[in-house]
Amino acid sequence: MTEVCLVRHGETDWNKAGKLQGRTDVPLNETGKLQAQACGNILQQQSWDVIISSPLSRAKDTAEIINTYLNIPLRVMPEFIERGFGGAEGLTEQERREKFPNKYSNNTESADALNQRLTDGLKTISNDYPNQKVLIVTHGAAIHQILDIYDTDNKHKRDARLANGGLSNIYFHEAKWHIKDTNQIAHLTD
Repeated sequence: MTEVCLVRHGETDWNKAGKLQGRTDVPLNETGKLQAQACGNILQQQSWDVIISSPLSRAKDTAEIINTYLNIPLRVMPEFIERGFGGAEGLTEQERREKFPNKYSNNTESADALNQRLTDGLKTISNDYPNQKVLIVTHGAAIHQILDIYDTDNKHKRDARLANGGLSNIYFHEAKWHIKDTNQIAHLTD
């Protein structure tokens, strides 16, 4: 059984301001770095085999901070980059509602393309790391989409905000992915 912990990157100034980031490469702020340290501290209580990261700096820096606690191989996989939101990136929710009443700009990455990219990434994980424990440091929309794809037991609440530094756990068993838990945040309140 391959086990995966999906880690949402630490906070950025755009997260704090409520701006949609998408593929815009916004760095971690000081709170985000502390959240990454809290993740590393809790994750070191278990054994992990590899960290996979989105190529965006907020995820990669979170992964690197976590890895100071774990000292395991770190691999960057473009399959786990955040969803592209086109012209909606950099806008607050209010600004997006006004500019794009249909929710997203017309150059937003389609749900089908996002699904394919993420399922391809998870297929690579299950093939390359069978029966191993894998951390994937990625983004809110990507994690929501992964959880939506494999939510056969209605464990995932799509409208729930995934916390920066939050942990969601899935596992690959009997040729399919299953959700163990979502948005675990107790380690962030210390």
